[in-house]
Amino acid sequence: MLVESNRAAVARALRRGLASFAAPEPMTLREWAERHFYLSAESSYVEQRWEAWPFQRAILACVGSDDVHEVDVIKSARVGYTKILLAAVGYFAEHKRRNQALWQPTDSARDEFVKTELEPMLRDVTAMHPIFPTRLARHKDNTLLVKKFRGSVLHLRGGRSGDNYRRLSIGVAYLDEFSSFDSNIDGEGDPGQLAAKRLEGATFPKMVVGSTPKLKETCLMDKRAAGADARYDYHISCPHCDEHHALTWGGKDEPHGFKWVDGDPESVKHLCPHCGCLITQSEYLEASESGFWYGSDGTTIDRDGVFRNAAGEVIPAHRRVAFHVWTAYSPMVSWAKLVREFQEAYAKAKLGDDEPLKTFWNTTLGQAWEGEVEKIEADELKRRAEIEAYRLPGLAENLVPMGCTLLLAGCDTQGNRVEVGVWGFGRGGEMWTVDHQIFHGNPAEDEVWSNVAAYLFERRFQHEGGQQMSIYATAIDSGGHHSNAVYDFARRNKTRRVFAVRGRPFGEKAIKDGAGQVDIDWRGKRIKKGVILWHVGTNLAKDLLHSRLAIETPGPGYVHLSEDMSDEWFRQFSGEARVSRKTATGVRTLWTALRKRVEALDCAVYALWVAEHLSLSRKTDAWWDAMAEKLDALPPPRDEEADPPPRSAKRPATPAKTAPAAPAARAVSAVKPARRRVAASSYLRGRR
Repeated sequence: MLVESNRAAVARALRRGLASFAAPEPMTLREWAERHFYLSAESSYVEQRWEAWPFQRAILACVGSDDVHEVDVIKSARVGYTKILLAAVGYFAEHKRRNQALWQPTDSARDEFVKTELEPMLRDVTAMHPIFPTRLARHKDNTLLVKKFRGSVLHLRGGRSGDNYRRLSIGVAYLDEFSSFDSNIDGEGDPGQLAAKRLEGATFPKMVVGSTPKLKETCLMDKRAAGADARYDYHISCPHCDEHHALTWGGKDEPHGFKWVDGDPESVKHLCPHCGCLITQSEYLEASESGFWYGSDGTTIDRDGVFRNAAGEVIPAHRRVAFHVWTAYSPMVSWAKLVREFQEAYAKAKLGDDEPLKTFWNTTLGQAWEGEVEKIEADELKRRAEIEAYRLPGLAENLVPMGCTLLLAGCDTQGNRVEVGVWGFGRGGEMWTVDHQIFHGNPAEDEVWSNVAAYLFERRFQHEGGQQMSIYATAIDSGGHHSNAVYDFARRNKTRRVFAVRGRPFGEKAIKDGAGQVDIDWRGKRIKKGVILWHVGTNLAKDLLHSRLAIETPGPGYVHLSEDMSDEWFRQFSGEARVSRKTATGVRTLWTALRKRVEALDCAVYALWVAEHLSLSRKTDAWWDAMAEKLDALPPPRDEEADPPPRSAKRPATPAKTAPAAPAARAVSAVKPARRRVAASSYLRGRR
């Protein structure tokens, strides 16, 4: 009896020891989910085993396929996307044993997801229990930040900080509610790109990105899906004509989509775009069982994830696919309910409140809202600039025009460069583009700042009146990773009117939005209250610039643009739009970047702040007349708050002792190399 007991113990030990060498039975994600996945009470209407809906099956197949590397899902609410995400986490942990990371837009969203979705799944899906023994315990392997399984690990991160994308080696990456992420994480780039970096080196890299879309112009999810090999919609065969089509919302005068009679939601049916027959929801549900995903390139994906071309021939899977699915496909939501939601939202929109209609568009239709957006069109500005460019006969470079009497600079600091935009200002707020230079190099190094100093303090611009103009004052952005380098440069050059500034993206009260003294930690030394940090009301400054760009007649407030500026400069200058965004204090309209690089616009904003700081709008005609007479006789005052007094004695420009001049060879122009960037205006033709 004892010998038999020992044999049983040895057999159990051998099975446990050899288990790690066993190859699991091949299984797709859909098969795994339908065998193991469970709908938990905390996050489901009904607690029960899960069965995939028809339109979910191909999404599951693509997420689980090693041949498809990226899956983008543009979705509405109530389509079961979160369940697909949870099933994928369980599948890749239990069946594939792959390291994973899941990002939510914020740390708080991450915590909520873990508590209400992930942990109930790990508790209720019994297949996860053998690989996650610490699921019910307080343990370092079971936290809000990490779930360590046997053979793999799941990292859980918020998406706002660049640090949350570092030091991860994973095979599967998920980004949930992607449209709610910041478009540029700590100045390091798009969150999708940062997450993709963590997959480099994986044998079978997998990225799953899903979100309800938001505003058309700024929606990260829409932009990302545009890069897919094909975009797919779920098609059913019409029971009347057998032609296939997707479910669409349509419109009152559209020959397809949802239609109802006399405002009665219960009468709603879907109009087939091919035969014009009306389909009931019950007919749709029957037809959906044999539906398929139809791509923008004519390819299809069936319920098992098999790709076919237009001729029906099996083809290799696309590496990157995008799906669009909305609430009408869900068998859990009646079409009549959708119509009632729309009617209520539309009624409020007619009274001036379009927020419910925008919510319906995003969360029910799964489409980006195309409301009114204020923006500057690059092509329109460039066309105007071509008309406004001006050159004196026989001269090789443009001149600063007669109306421009003061040169102000705005500097934007990036991780590998400092960009300087020089703007000319005249009476009445008239502005001219003058120059834009890029100084490449690490802003933590002295050489970069030596080149910047040589340009700001020694560069001379030829004025139409014959004088040599210098840059009068400069504002430098101190945001990003090189704040202390900017603080130190501003401190050493405060007598040259160099100001350290930082944008205040919302809640500002003025363009010049206050200031405070800050400490400087630089080169191992700490200087308490070493420099004044000025805050810039960036939204208000962009509002001012936008309003001035709407002025069509040269004169007070007009913004003159040079045709010598490059196409990239114009794209950057017009790279933001004013859109409605939800903030901690409610819905606000804020200027939001439409592209990664907008340095040209930022430099203009900082130059506008300098103009506000110098109170140029309140200067008298006598002051402007005196400035025009003595353009090159303006030594910098010792007090940065002092007005620039007209003087008759000329003062030679010398570089700051603490910032010696350096060769300007490292300065790379952002304009066409054929000629200089100093702009003048056709407005001067009427004055000559």
